Amino acid sequence: MTPASAPLPAGPEDGAVPRHVAIIMDGNGRWAKARRLPRLAGHKQGVEAVRRVSKAAREQGIEVLTLYAFSSENWRRPEEEVRDLMGLLRHFLKNELKDLVAENVRLRVIGDYRALSGDLVAMIDEAIARTSVNTGATLVIALNYGAQAEIVAAARRLATAATAGEIAPDAIDEAMFSDALTTHDLPPLDLLIRTSGEQRLSNFLLWQAAYAELLFVDTLWPDFDGAALADALAQFGRRQRRFGGL
Repeated sequence: MTPASAPLPAGPEDGAVPRHVAIIMDGNGRWAKARRLPRLAGHKQGVEAVRRVSKAAREQGIEVLTLYAFSSENWRRPEEEVRDLMGLLRHFLKNELKDLVAENVRLRVIGDYRALSGDLVAMIDEAIARTSVNTGATLVIALNYGAQAEIVAAARRLATAATAGEIAPDAIDEAMFSDALTTHDLPPLDLLIRTSGEQRLSNFLLWQAAYAELLFVDTLWPDFDGAALADALAQFGRRQRRFGGL
């Protein structure tokens, strides 16, 4: 008998298409630098890639697509670049909300997005509310997100509940911990892709990636498209996932 644990992701034997795919969208700056353009140009093209890939994900049957848009460490970037990124986020929310509603896509946001400016928080709240009844694919945007902070927050919630006598400390297991994370209502992560050739997780979905397939591709994010996603899914389908077994 196996010990109680969080549900494991689906393997290729359950179908070649993973239910939940996450992407670390990396390479906007290098894309712009290679073309002798300002970094903002790379970020703008990155937004176009978000549109392409999110649409392709729905067409290819992915149930949940999670995109790492702004990490809790990204505040360390130059003030002007942070301001530009927030401006692009406003533009995306303003221009894409109608399509998300029309295409039955539910928008979710993970991370401490309430630390952003008041107008952005209001726009995000509106987008979440207006798409909350949608029953199609889910687009998850990680904003001001850090996996270590998420894990610490989950541990604090469980510790508080245990101190209050609401749960027994020895009842805490992997499944209960997963339920305390911000992704508790999403399918387990099947595939995590990072673009631009870098091979690290950068504090993204550390708990959720425990049994996810990892794929690092050289393509810079602004050049990533439906064909690149299809190739990633094909590689996922060829892998054997044992989850610690034989």
